[in-house]
Amino acid sequence: MAGRATGGGPIFRRMTSPNTLVVRTFTDRAEGLSHFVLRAGEAPRLLAFDDALGCPVETALAALEWTGAVGILLDDDLLHAARLTSETAAAVIERKSPDGRRFVYIGPRLDAPPMDVFEGAILFDEPGVKAVEFTQRAHALAHFLRATAGAGALLALLGRRAPELRHLRRWLGPIIQELDTPRPLVAGWFAASTAGCLFSSVEGEPTYRYIEVGLES
Repeated sequence: MAGRATGGGPIFRRMTSPNTLVVRTFTDRAEGLSHFVLRAGEAPRLLAFDDALGCPVETALAALEWTGAVGILLDDDLLHAARLTSETAAAVIERKSPDGRRFVYIGPRLDAPPMDVFEGAILFDEPGVKAVEFTQRAHALAHFLRATAGAGALLALLGRRAPELRHLRRWLGPIIQELDTPRPLVAGWFAASTAGCLFSSVEGEPTYRYIEVGLES
């Protein structure tokens, strides 16, 4: 086990084999974000639409497990946008189909905004959830932002592709377990063997906590 650094330096320690963990705390927003971008490299990432607000993650694990169990969100899906609250959730995913890639908005039926017919096709419209398929990412994200207003949302930005849901399901749990207090998510990157997330604070002096987990190399 590596030593614990002081003064906001990194904390390195082994998790249950074969995983490793790195934790860093920053008092400066720019420093925290720059460290996140440096560590992410070319990995797919999600960024908060409003990094001052972030995205609450208290229900994220339950949402990922439930949507996987009932087959709404598949491991192969790519997550382009997401919003979680204590009561509702909405997402835009990219999915392979026989006709090529499609972008699907899934969210609460009551929150669904009016939609021009040319934009997309309704996949299902049930009492609690509505799904709309789009051929263009821009139309799907525009529909998502109209439905959520971007509040507490995460968007796949500054990357060549969106994160795979299989990697979020694998790494988000171990990352959240290392939080010192409940914190909103500002940014996260997710790859097959490693992932890292930057969280902000909700009380007291602003601090940013970066947590990275991965397989031992």
